[in-house]
Amino acid sequence: MASSPEICVFGAGSIGCYVGGRLAATGAAVRFIGRERVVAEVREHGLRLTDWRGADLKVPASDVHISTGHEALASADLVLVTVKSAATEEAGGALAAGLKPGASVISFQNGLHRADVLRGLLPGRAVLQGMVPFNVAAQGQGHFHAGTEGTLEVEQHAVLAPFLDAFTRAGLPLKQHADIVAVQWAKLLLNLNNSVNALADLPLKEELSQRAWRRCLALAQSEALAVLKHAGVKPAKLTPLPPGWIPTLLGGPDAVFRSLAKKMLAIDPKARSSMWDDLHAGRKTEVDYLNGEVVRFAHRHGLSAPVNSRLVELIHEAESGKRRTWTGDALLADLKQAELEDGP
Repeated sequence: MASSPEICVFGAGSIGCYVGGRLAATGAAVRFIGRERVVAEVREHGLRLTDWRGADLKVPASDVHISTGHEALASADLVLVTVKSAATEEAGGALAAGLKPGASVISFQNGLHRADVLRGLLPGRAVLQGMVPFNVAAQGQGHFHAGTEGTLEVEQHAVLAPFLDAFTRAGLPLKQHADIVAVQWAKLLLNLNNSVNALADLPLKEELSQRAWRRCLALAQSEALAVLKHAGVKPAKLTPLPPGWIPTLLGGPDAVFRSLAKKMLAIDPKARSSMWDDLHAGRKTEVDYLNGEVVRFAHRHGLSAPVNSRLVELIHEAESGKRRTWTGDALLADLKQAELEDGP
């Protein structure tokens, strides 16, 4: 492998442009593959990468190597797959056709099984599961802003060694885990808020500051935790509190929550979930790979997950143009009714 390994971002959306952009801004050799809309925007404006702590990095348009074609795969030593979950099979087919021998892959996608899908399409390759814990919002004109904190998490593997310094220089050190599944479940528990936030139609900080919305999230998390406990799965601890304690904290009075969950509220006041972005852009969301994952896991273990099922249903309604205007109390009552109707 060359002394300066090349990284390719396959899926230059908000996450892909932010992670790849920070790598490029700090000296890594990065090429981007994306859809025409983003490619045109970045070719005109370049990249600007900011975060809630005040970081502000720029990559001039002349220095950004971005294309809608897959040519960049031929020289890549590491590919970061950041496409939406539903596009995994399409991405895997392109990777199978274009990757050079010895190239490795990290899936930085939502959901639990995206890396497994890629492994099935890329036999013999090192395909690692990764996880992006922070929220990134597109601000327009090539500007991508991380509104919450977090460290890139990835499955432990020796193939990462040549790339660790580049990620560290970019301010995105890779935290390696022997048990990435526990980390994935912990992230998914937090991501159950994506659907609640999209239905709330509020910035994340404002939503989490209101008890009724938090109680909606607490219902979804408690249901998922009960299923995980039944299945013998213990999610990792990604926050100062163990996952099992978070629903209780979420359901507490606003003053108590503000006092005990300062880090959860240490986010940009304008940050919203990616699911909110997708709904407002008229795109299909990833709800089937978040709340829907809980529903499928419950069914595999002979259980039901009525709260998460209802959230999936409501998001699909919104995708089809039947979006409702919710208050926190109204959504909470709706989710509780779903629980009641599912009871014995």
